[in-house]
Amino acid sequence: MTADDNEVFQGGVNVLTRVGDTVRRPVGPWTAAAHALLQHLEQQGFAGATRVHGIDDEGREILDFLPGEVGNYPLSEQARSESALLSAGRLLRGYHDATASLVDHEIEAWRLGAIEPTEVICHGDVAPYNCVFNHGEATALIDFDFAGPGPRAWDLAYALYRFAPLVSPSNPDGFGLLTQQATRARQFLDSYGATLGLREDAVATLVPRLQWLIDHMNSAAEAGDKAFAQHIADGHADLYLRDIAYLQANGSVWEHVVVND
Repeated sequence: MTADDNEVFQGGVNVLTRVGDTVRRPVGPWTAAAHALLQHLEQQGFAGATRVHGIDDEGREILDFLPGEVGNYPLSEQARSESALLSAGRLLRGYHDATASLVDHEIEAWRLGAIEPTEVICHGDVAPYNCVFNHGEATALIDFDFAGPGPRAWDLAYALYRFAPLVSPSNPDGFGLLTQQATRARQFLDSYGATLGLREDAVATLVPRLQWLIDHMNSAAEAGDKAFAQHIADGHADLYLRDIAYLQANGSVWEHVVVND
């Protein structure tokens, strides 16, 4: 592909365009904050995120194209592998540690505001579909539209939901039996280096984090967001409600396997 070639593809709720070695994405009121975050990560020497190069003539943000496989559903064997799971935990820890020094900076216009306690800059949507995988390893995070100050447990809870994955048998994105899901969740937290207290917080945040997603989808759809309205019409909110029931029904398993030493 030459620098003049254009490849258009779907990225979640956004339409992305690849131009040579860059990706062009739509901007929003939060883009300046996301760019400040990406620039900070570059200054910190964190290699697991794309670099930003400003705004193009069409008003789109310009980001480096990262080679590899993005973990879209249905997940590939690579994205479901144990090496992907463990490397994703390490990647998230490196990201969080690199952002801790940015928390006290006065950056406005984060998309969702701050979630207390503000320990790091949360990615806000840590999942296989926002990771780049190469040779069985999670090598980078992408899509920082939902980034903002918050606790480590906020990101960890959603990462466990997506990577373990802690979903009901009715969820087509799931795999593994209950005990296997719990074991993978513990492996993710161990690779992150989570303390006992942080494991407790992450598990306690599972249901609130998923309920927040449902509430956000509904609010966005009511405000006219067609992409989220379509997600709801496709049954995503109902699926998340079933997963919440599954999480609540198996709380003792998460406590025994994921939290306890």
